[in-house]
Amino acid sequence: QVQLVESGGGSVQAGGSLRLSCAASANAYGYYCRGWFRQAPGKNRERVAAIHSGGSTTYDDSLKGRFTISQDNAKNTLYLQMNSLKPEDTAIYYCAASWGYRTYCPVSPAAYNSWGQGTQVTVSS
Repeated sequence: QVQLVESGGGSVQAGGSLRLSCAASANAYGYYCRGWFRQAPGKNRERVAAIHSGGSTTYDDSLKGRFTISQDNAKNTLYLQMNSLKPEDTAIYYCAASWGYRTYCPVSPAAYNSWGQGTQVTVSS
């Protein structure tokens, strides 16, 4: 079974930065997309950013410019660099992988097959 393990969450003040990492188990290969999602209390899980195996990236429009998704294929690790953090960025952040969509990375969480356990990000004002 594929395992995804997030790390790097924590508490920061508004304007600060965090870098999340998502390490994938050795049997996590062949996927088309990996993405970062977040879920705030009382809200639905939403996609933050995704990266296709070919390298193309997509972002939620409201986050573009502050968040950057990247991957290190040699380490099988996904990253999310978050800058200029705001209190509304407070959420549990999850990484996920999708094997089902060859040409694009879907927005819906339901399209992703494997999930990490999540890491808490708290931004104080």
